[in-house]
Amino acid sequence: MSNIKVLVLRTAGTNCDQETCHAFQLAGAQAETLHVNRLIEQPGLLDHYQILALPGGFSYGDDIAAGKILANQLIHHLRDDVRRFIDSNKLVLGICNGFQVLVKAGILPNLPGQNGSAQATITYNDSGKYEDRWVHLQPATDKCVFIQPGQRLYLPVAHGEGKVCFAHPEILDRLKAEGHIAFRYVDENGNFGDFPINPNGSTDHIAGLCDPTGRVLGLMPHPERFVHKTQHPRWTRTEIQQPDGLTIFTNAVQYFR
Repeated sequence: MSNIKVLVLRTAGTNCDQETCHAFQLAGAQAETLHVNRLIEQPGLLDHYQILALPGGFSYGDDIAAGKILANQLIHHLRDDVRRFIDSNKLVLGICNGFQVLVKAGILPNLPGQNGSAQATITYNDSGKYEDRWVHLQPATDKCVFIQPGQRLYLPVAHGEGKVCFAHPEILDRLKAEGHIAFRYVDENGNFGDFPINPNGSTDHIAGLCDPTGRVLGLMPHPERFVHKTQHPRWTRTEIQQPDGLTIFTNAVQYFR
């Protein structure tokens, strides 16, 4: 059996936790869910895991802003514990709502020298509505351990607040220069475009970010929703060797192998 253990953090409103566990299990890891309140009570539980995953869903109903309440719990109760986890050469993955949490908790993009100020946020789609569609993603860095450089992915998005924005243009310049943009939205030929190619109007077509270590990844699309070939919308007409979403989880597990 695998000795690579994954903690999938959940709370009220989380609805992709079991799918995320399943994806990691397909990749060869042991995965289990835990409510954030239990982790706040016993933060030492993190020591038993190599990967922390924040899955998609609508934590606390996104009542204030998407991911904001769970982000505040991480800030006020688990900030030092999560930082020690990352500094111990471990991995963190945030998917959709989990990406929103990581950004609003300051875990992403976490550029040094910003004096703790907010660097980015994720806000309402330019379309003004919930977007549920499949998109193409182009990797934009070779420093993130979750990513196979050059491998374009086809994954579904499902969100109302997916537009990545930055406090200052200089932050975007640094992210591009230092390799922190994980994925960008493109068309099937790798070209940038407006809606629906970029489903939310995200700045610079950004679909995901990684931190300076390359071991923390957040992305808006849902890789856990394409881990079986039958989940592809054209699976009966398309030859599929390995579902694109599974590569994210396989690369994470392979990192420890």
